[in-house]
Amino acid sequence: MGCAGFTCSKNSLCALNILYVMVSLLMIGIAAWGKCFGLVSSFQVVGGIIGVGVFLFFVALAGLIGAMKHHQVLLFFYMIILFLVFVVQFSVSSACLTINEDQQNNLLEVGWNNSLTTQRDLEKSLNCCGFSHMVVNGSCAAPCFHYSNCTTCAAKIQEHAGEVLRFVGGIGLFFSFTEILGVWLTYRYRNQKDPRANPSAFL
Repeated sequence: MGCAGFTCSKNSLCALNILYVMVSLLMIGIAAWGKCFGLVSSFQVVGGIIGVGVFLFFVALAGLIGAMKHHQVLLFFYMIILFLVFVVQFSVSSACLTINEDQQNNLLEVGWNNSLTTQRDLEKSLNCCGFSHMVVNGSCAAPCFHYSNCTTCAAKIQEHAGEVLRFVGGIGLFFSFTEILGVWLTYRYRNQKDPRANPSAFL
């Protein structure tokens, strides 16, 4: 029936949701792997990533079932949730791409002060002590602390923070456009009639 037909819309929506399912499982797997191997010890970070992955999995599963069964109610709620996710993700991605250096430093310091386990993870992996200054009589998980030749973590984090924010913002922006594509496909698919169904039935 061509790419504008019922079958093409259904297949496109199914393919998009299969992609979302794979991304969600990848997020859950990477977070669990990082926790099991001790790469990330912060429960908040791991729990947050797994929570987002589970949420995305169930949203994608609802979209997949709705697309396969042409279920009007499931497709409607899927479309609304996906649009809300698009708004949030587009806003966060735009903020990541437009944030200036002072705002970036303030956010990094707030994140540093909020979690002691994150501080220890960063000190150990980056081999640094303290955020903007070292506490001489304090404790530090970095190997360099025993030799008293550590640099502050702020200096090391800021070397790559801009690149990471641009990367995260770019990836988020890309996926936000796939989400608005999903909203458009769902809206079009809901209003198409299944050629195999009873022509007199309400769909």
